[in-house]
Amino acid sequence: MAELKQNHKMGFGTAPLGNMFREIPEEEARRTVEAAWEHGIRYFDTAPFYGAGLAEIRLGEVLSQYNRDDFVLSTKVGRLILDEEEDKEGLFHYGRKNKVVDDYSAEATEKSLEDSMKRLQTDRLDYVYVHDISPDFQGDEWLARFDEARTGAFRVLEKKRKEGVIQGWGLGVNRTEPIETALQLEEMQPTISLQATRYNLLNHEHALQRLMPAAEKQGMDVVVGAPFGSGVLVGGDHYDYGDVPDAIARRVNRLKQIAESHDVPLNAAAIQFSAAHPAVAAVIPGGSRPERIKDNMEALQMNIPDAFWQELRRENLVSRQAPLPGGN
Repeated sequence: MAELKQNHKMGFGTAPLGNMFREIPEEEARRTVEAAWEHGIRYFDTAPFYGAGLAEIRLGEVLSQYNRDDFVLSTKVGRLILDEEEDKEGLFHYGRKNKVVDDYSAEATEKSLEDSMKRLQTDRLDYVYVHDISPDFQGDEWLARFDEARTGAFRVLEKKRKEGVIQGWGLGVNRTEPIETALQLEEMQPTISLQATRYNLLNHEHALQRLMPAAEKQGMDVVVGAPFGSGVLVGGDHYDYGDVPDAIARRVNRLKQIAESHDVPLNAAAIQFSAAHPAVAAVIPGGSRPERIKDNMEALQMNIPDAFWQELRRENLVSRQAPLPGGN
């Protein structure tokens, strides 16, 4: 069974395959996953929440063609997909109409895993993340939801890890606080977590001060889910899965100016920055267009001059505490 950190620094995030922000034709979705495989990506992350199961279904249809021992697969628990349908709004307005309900109990966790494996056409999962037990989704109730997960999902996943059913488990969240809280638990701790929006060129100070040191101390791997800040760093219209604030737009423009002056593609800088921290096991930018996969793989390997990073340091665009590619 493949290990994540040694072999899969670049993975593939499938939220866009759930029709996030736009309706993606089936053929385009299929070709995107095939392109990821053709360009050497062997770590794929998904979730029931992405289009009410749509991303899992699309991913499973392609990956079922390959030897299961040749790739690493992670999904998430905390939400159940019902047969009942409803009108959709928000991130996955264009996804399937099935109703999605939050449930972090032990029973729901078992059912979620079973349902995900059916959609993914697989008999096992490598890593499982407990999804969105954080303030941005749960508001003031997030600590209550966290406790529900602690006594439900966490215990189920820890048992499966000890039994060798899964390689590891953790949290899949946009904020850092839930992961930091989980690392302080005495009875069990995550072995790997997906940090979606708080370790990129636009937002990394808090993670550097708290999450990353705690992760290294506890030996927990971190997967970075949004190295492009939800797209704004590569010409997209979203930051942190919402509108782009003026301050962020100004920061992006300055990053672009400096990148152009050093002949550095900004996608390369973004990916390599997020990948450079020793706690980071993988970076998993999302994608829904086949041609972007090749660009991202080339970006990871591109040689970026030290002068570029030093200029970012001088302008306080990256923290002086942030590890940089090449050990700068």
